[in-house]
Amino acid sequence: QVQLVESGGGLVQAGGSLRLSCTTSGRTFGAYDMGWLRQAPGKEREFVASISASGISTDYTDFVKGRFTISRDNAKNTVYLQMNSLKPEDTAVYYCNRRSRNVWELPWGQGTQVTVFS
Repeated sequence: QVQLVESGGGLVQAGGSLRLSCTTSGRTFGAYDMGWLRQAPGKEREFVASISASGISTDYTDFVKGRFTISRDNAKNTVYLQMNSLKPEDTAVYYCNRRSRNVWELPWGQGTQVTVFS
């Protein structure tokens, strides 16, 4: 079964940056769109960004546009999320997943905690 392992979270002051990584097992990584979602305390998981299988197309939710950048390295089975100009409202557990037929289809990993303080 394909597993997802997120890393790179931490405690950062507002305005700072973090780079998240998500590595997956399996040999079909390059065939699927990947994405990042996040879940803040007391809230539902929400979409942050996605990237096509080839890496050519990306999509972002409005509240991270211009601040976050999603990328991938298919040779390393890894998707990244570069987060700049972080705000306290970005505080959440960040998860990655694989998208197929508009469904985030893999079992969720443990996520990585991002905490932004002002």
